[in-house]
Amino acid sequence: MKYERISKGVFLERPNRFIAYAELAGKKEVIHVKNTGRCAELLRPGAPIYVQESENPARKTKWDLIGVEKGSRMINMDSQVPNQVVKEWVEAGNLKPDIRLVRPETTYGNSRFDLYVETGNSRAFIEVKGVTLEENGVVRFPDAPSDRAVKHLQELEKAVREGYEAYVFFVIQMKGVRYFTPNMDTHPAFCQALKSAKAAGVRLLAYDCRVSGDEIQIADPVPVVLESPRLKELSGPIAAWYRENRRDLPWRNTTDAYRIWVSEIMLQQTRVEAVKRYYERFLEALPTVRELAEVPEDRLMKLWEGLGYYNRVRNMQKAARQVMEEYGGEFPHTYDTIRSLAGIGNYTAGAVSSFAYGIPKPAVDGNVLRVLSRILASEEDIMKASVRTWMERAVEEVIPEQEASDFNQGLIELGALVCVPGGEPKCGICPAAELCLAREKGIQTALPVKTKAKARRIEKRTVLIFRDSEGVAIRKRPSKGLLAGLYELPNVEGHLTRKEAADYGKSIGLTPVHVRKLEAAKHIFSHVEWHMVGYELLVDALEKNCGEEMIFAKRDELETVYSIPSAFEAYMVTAHAIAGDSQR
Repeated sequence: MKYERISKGVFLERPNRFIAYAELAGKKEVIHVKNTGRCAELLRPGAPIYVQESENPARKTKWDLIGVEKGSRMINMDSQVPNQVVKEWVEAGNLKPDIRLVRPETTYGNSRFDLYVETGNSRAFIEVKGVTLEENGVVRFPDAPSDRAVKHLQELEKAVREGYEAYVFFVIQMKGVRYFTPNMDTHPAFCQALKSAKAAGVRLLAYDCRVSGDEIQIADPVPVVLESPRLKELSGPIAAWYRENRRDLPWRNTTDAYRIWVSEIMLQQTRVEAVKRYYERFLEALPTVRELAEVPEDRLMKLWEGLGYYNRVRNMQKAARQVMEEYGGEFPHTYDTIRSLAGIGNYTAGAVSSFAYGIPKPAVDGNVLRVLSRILASEEDIMKASVRTWMERAVEEVIPEQEASDFNQGLIELGALVCVPGGEPKCGICPAAELCLAREKGIQTALPVKTKAKARRIEKRTVLIFRDSEGVAIRKRPSKGLLAGLYELPNVEGHLTRKEAADYGKSIGLTPVHVRKLEAAKHIFSHVEWHMVGYELLVDALEKNCGEEMIFAKRDELETVYSIPSAFEAYMVTAHAIAGDSQR
């Protein structure tokens, strides 16, 4: 939009909302202020302003205030112009390409919306908000409480429910801003209403404008931050910190989605140092999705042996087969398609899509939940799904599009190296320290709030190593339940005495000629603990009279063929040694 009859002057004072005094061509003039907001940060004595001369000679005020210079930034203050420039923008096909009708000031329910738009197959309402409040490149709305604005948002939600499209268009009447956020300080109710509207399907648009003394045009989109401006301020510093401080880990030296996926599944509930030992071995054996999809289950389980939580790798194989069947063997390239694969949730989909493809989607794991809880001083329980969802939303709003991978990995790395659990975080070296609310309040060690897990059930078990001169007895576990389908050393419930262990051997046809008690051991699962005692039982010949279905494995078979879970690790050392001895 182009103005005519523009003059430049100097602002003097504003006695009320509607008029101001300015010096124009050496004379003190009364000017009409179209923008009735507070505007105190703009209208300061001595500020250069731009005014338009009225075409109506009978008007009491000859001039309208159009714009003001704030430092080096030009800001348009005409509260009537946002509707017009949005209308021009929509008519030019920027909202939708097939616009048939754009009608101003259209009534719906108890509100009049600024624009009504029709295309060939849609109807939409647009509520326009002009934004002039700026500080350090951040723009906010409103600069004064507005119950009318809240009502409009509620009406837009209703319109969405009735099948309309609905938009709130924030026209930022200046250039060179960093992001838009609702003014929580001035009007918290508007902030909450805006969040509610977005959740209901109302679309939020924010665009800056090219502004001069006599012109304003919509220019470029501006990020909208509803959840946490504090995180927005940290997005760049965290990405930069990560590039300087990241650990050199094998899965970080690739953008191959398959390899990243493998690492992320391995890292679930497993320490980084432990994963390193298995990552390269797994990929050497199964370098592509196809090999993973086609590998026999026993071989797959053996490759995963030691990592635990075997359902992870079973789901990986299911997902690999999906990739082969649905995507022609090429790992999917979008967040939603990755998320649709078996065993992949929000975190893994976000990690793979951002690390491999730079897609700005959140990857919120336990490390990130802890970091966010402290930065935001949130005392919400991070074990609640609603809290995780909120934090995912907060992260997604602020991910820098060109640094999605570095930002997401930076948050994870920050939690692993600096904002650590179980003790004092290393605030002195934290790039987020100056903006961390928990540190400011001195409550960083009290966060995050996390519901204590239920006490694990204790199960007593006796592990039995039956062996002869040839090998060791193992058996396959049932196809369902704990450690489903894996191989195990024979074991029974309860703690048996030496005699009871010998009697059990006799009952299954493995009469021992010697029984040696082994050290007690313990293994912790997510919901149960095994407290174990063990016995080595020497028999004449394993296969001779055994009445149960057993496999009699030699040392090389234990090492290369049969996957025995880490629950039996304490006793597998003995089993390997015995099987090795039997071969000499």
